[in-house]
Amino acid sequence: MKIGVISDTHDRLPTFRRAVGMFRRMKVDAIFHAGDYVAPFAAKVIAPAELAIPTHCIFGNNDGERAGLKSVLPNLVDGPYKIKLGGRAIVMHHFFDWLKPADLIGAELVIGGHDHMPAITQREGKLWVNPGECCGWLHDRCTVAVVDLDKLEAQLVDVHE
Repeated sequence: MKIGVISDTHDRLPTFRRAVGMFRRMKVDAIFHAGDYVAPFAAKVIAPAELAIPTHCIFGNNDGERAGLKSVLPNLVDGPYKIKLGGRAIVMHHFFDWLKPADLIGAELVIGGHDHMPAITQREGKLWVNPGECCGWLHDRCTVAVVDLDKLEAQLVDVHE
């Protein structure tokens, strides 16, 4: 099973749409968005009405219009978000530092964002994935990640024109 991981889209529709298009071409089985859509119009890119790929979504610290976002993404929740998918225990929060030790118990994959710095690391027996910023505002680099849940491996993917 393959999942797409995205974070920090910050209302930048062109890169958000390109990233979702890449996920479609890669035939991911699900998309995990680790927050900071910012406005409801941006969240529509992965709304169930627009996208046939299952999405798992959490709020970020810049998501101010929460009621509007929730109306577009009914499954949008506050982190930490925990799910078992593809035989793997996954936990997602917008910022790794907001996770408590109890949140990590049993997790094999930890997804976060917030700092806009793409990173894939192994620590504490878990795969930690920060896809970086899809918006490209801070570092002029738009990135997402793709995780192979069967192998528990991830790769960063640059989102190009």
